[in-house]
Order: sequence, then structure tokens, then C-alpha cells
Amino acid sequence: MSTAAVVSQPLYLVDASVFVFRAWHAVPISLVDGDGNPVNALHGFSRFLGDLIEQVRPEHIAVAFDSGRVNSFRNRLYPAYKANREPAPDELKRQFLQCQRVCEALGIASFVSCEYEADDIIGSLTVRARAEGRKVVLLTRDKDLSQLVRPGDEYWDYLADKRFGYERIADRFGVRPERMACFLALMGDAVDNIPGVPGVGRKTASTLFHHFESLTHLYDDLDRVLKIKLRNAGFVCGQLRDHRESAFLARQLTEIACDMPLDVELRHLRRRPPDLGELNRFYDTVGFGRLLRNQAERIAALS
Repeated sequence: MSTAAVVSQPLYLVDASVFVFRAWHAVPISLVDGDGNPVNALHGFSRFLGDLIEQVRPEHIAVAFDSGRVNSFRNRLYPAYKANREPAPDELKRQFLQCQRVCEALGIASFVSCEYEADDIIGSLTVRARAEGRKVVLLTRDKDLSQLVRPGDEYWDYLADKRFGYERIADRFGVRPERMACFLALMGDAVDNIPGVPGVGRKTASTLFHHFESLTHLYDDLDRVLKIKLRNAGFVCGQLRDHRESAFLARQLTEIACDMPLDVELRHLRRRPPDLGELNRFYDTVGFGRLLRNQAERIAALS
């Protein structure tokens, strides 16, 4: 295979939390191991990974996990960041660790950091892939990650089987990818406990960043807000002026860090053949039957 053909293959980057939480809620919690510990999220996540490999046969793939600890650099900037979230139950935390073990046994690189979030891992790997001329496919349904999409990339909501290229991101989320972090900073994000600018919702923020390239451009020419077609423009302009400091703080929280220290090269993300012995031993300990074992054997035959 020529070098050009190899580079044309995208790097698949998986936002693990989306699929683990989906399985936690979708697969009955009555699915337990021999000690009575739930393994529902583990089963659903393992099945998802196997299905993905069989469907697209990725040459390069990585999975990013959140550590579950509230001590990232964003918490130092803003202690209330994600403080509204209930901690994951111990039954789910255990399964997150088991999901990382499945990745390893399936031959897939996985990453987790106490300092950075899964989004930052994905962003940093995306930048490294681009440096080698490779496009990326982001498997997620988190709107924050749409800010990483560039021409040739793809945002894949795998659970809904909907794919969005660069040109479709604005229609799906309200703004172009390059402006998403600023967009989120203004409108706020209740899920992450980021307040935003009071009185500026999705429609207003989308209109503003149709006219302005970034938060900096907006504040450098704030009076221009009064001249664009915007409902209650005077009120919005006043709110922006009064909450300038909060808006730029929020921008630091919504922007994905793409330069985190990560000791890995793209060649380390090449998918390896699954370790069937390790998988079978692990599946024995959690009480899984033949379904996932058969799938792993099919994957091994593809490698």
C-alpha cells in the first residue's frame, strides 16, 4: 500500500463516556458478575467497540476516558466548574476501569488523565494527526468536540448514525467549528456549570458569531452589535459589556486544550490484533457468554 493510501485512512477518536453512560442506562443493571457487581455498562461498551471495528476496520483508533476526578486545570480556573454534577456511583466507576481493560485486550490504545479531560485528549491527538496529514473521525455526541472539526474531518453521532462534515456543523450546532468555543462561552453550558452571559441564549449567540469571528473580535468592536439585525440589541450589548470578564473566563473553560503533554506518536495508535487469551480470561471473570467472544474471534480474523 502506498504512503498516500495509508495517510488517506482517518484516525478514529472515541469519546468513551458517551458510550459507557449510554450502556449504563440502556442495558439492564441486572446484568452482574459472579460477585453481584453490575457489568451492564461494560457489556454495552464492549459490544459497541466490537461493532465499530467490524463495521469500519479502522487502522488507527484511540479511546479517550475522563478520570472522574474533579481536579482538572479548569477547576483551578473556576472551582464551580462541573460542581453541579452528582458523582458517578461506585458501580459505574468500577466499569469505567474495566472498559479500559477491554480496550487494551482488543488492541486499541486508550488514554485517561487527571489533569485534562477526554475532550483535551481527543483534541491533542487530532492536532498530531493533522500534522501527519491525516483526517479524523470523532465518535461522540458532545457538541463541545465539534470545535475540532476541519475540512475532511467527520463528527459521527454513532448512536443516532448521523455524520456531520465540516460544512454541516453550523446547521447542526449553530456556528462554524472555529467559533464553537466562543459560542458556548456566551450562551453558557448548564451541564458543565458554566454561566455564560445572562440574557444571551443560543439564537443570540449564533447571530453574533455569524458576524464576528471570535470573542476577541466581538469585544474589540462591541458597538457594532447595535448595528446588526438582533432583537434587543441594546440590552445584549449592555450585558456583554457588563459581563466581559465572565465571558473570557468561560472561553478558557469551553476551549479544548489541544496541546496537553501526551507521550504518544501516531504509530502507537495503530490497532493491534486482539489478545483473545486475555479477553477470554477477563470475560470469564465478569460472566460474559459467547456473544462477545465470537465477535472478538471475528475481529482477530480481520487483523
